[in-house]
Amino acid sequence: MTLVPLPAFADNYIWMLQDGSHAIVVDPGEAKPVFDALARAHLQLAAILVTHHHADHTGGVAALREATGAQVFGPAGETVPEPCTPLRQGDHAEVLGLRFEVLDIPGHTAGHIAFFLPAGAAGIDTPLVFCGDTLFSGGCGRIFEGTPTQMLASLDALAALPADTRVCCGHEYTLANLRFAQAVEPGNADLTQYLAHCEAVRARGEPTLPSQLGTERRINPFLRSREATVHRAVRARAELSAAADEVEVFAALRQWKNDFR
Repeated sequence: MTLVPLPAFADNYIWMLQDGSHAIVVDPGEAKPVFDALARAHLQLAAILVTHHHADHTGGVAALREATGAQVFGPAGETVPEPCTPLRQGDHAEVLGLRFEVLDIPGHTAGHIAFFLPAGAAGIDTPLVFCGDTLFSGGCGRIFEGTPTQMLASLDALAALPADTRVCCGHEYTLANLRFAQAVEPGNADLTQYLAHCEAVRARGEPTLPSQLGTERRINPFLRSREATVHRAVRARAELSAAADEVEVFAALRQWKNDFR
């Protein structure tokens, strides 16, 4: 199985897994990049996985399904193009010999899900997680429909996956996220090194994604909101009391990112 990020719109990625004859795509916000990739590699589309209902993740679903007959899997708690097999925490999507585990990760949207693929099946040598707009490299999604409590719990669930898990998120936001992360943790040497690496990658015109979960645990302030360095920075910035709990700190961190320029 080969993993390919297909650029879409200004900064989206549509993720494709293909075995040389068939393909699976995740969050096709537009159909053309997928049709072009299928044609280039002479692939048949077998399935479409959808993490949440936003149009930049679902806009190409209907055209792709109608043209290829691909089965669609998506969140049970959200409205996505039908027909769609609804999934929630504990369910599985089985396609091309792969068994994707489904995680509920609300916060960005109310019914957002992730698809986790453990290592060891059909040529998958390291785990993969398709997490939509919940976890980004160096950041997390805005909280549109959920709550800070939900988003923190969702990020905790993702952070608990194996350290070598490849993080396949929906947008190329990495450099902006890392610059914010440096404002929060200017003394984080891992973060400084990773930012330099990602700047070089983007200068070559290459994606910074997928990232690796072990790296995210070291550099992503939203996975580190309980760390003393992050906690102190957020409390000082938001003028929180010493008694502020972890959800208050996380919510203030997310608001700081919302306002960051």
